[in-house]
Amino acid sequence: MTAEVAGLVPGLRVTERDVAAHPDTAEDLGIRSTPTIIVRRDDGAEVFRSPGVPSRDQLLVAVAKAL
Repeated sequence: MTAEVAGLVPGLRVTERDVAAHPDTAEDLGIRSTPTIIVRRDDGAEVFRSPGVPSRDQLLVAVAKAL
């Protein structure tokens, strides 16, 4: 899903983290379930969080909020 959205939005940066292998990262990010999708603005402010897989449209709206 994130790859599809990344293909639709030029310049979108997608970072995947393996929180099972790095539980400290999950704790630092407040992730309690996988997958968790977090969208942030360039300044790092979180604008969207989805525990679970959001729809493509939900993700596109979140990306629009981040721009």
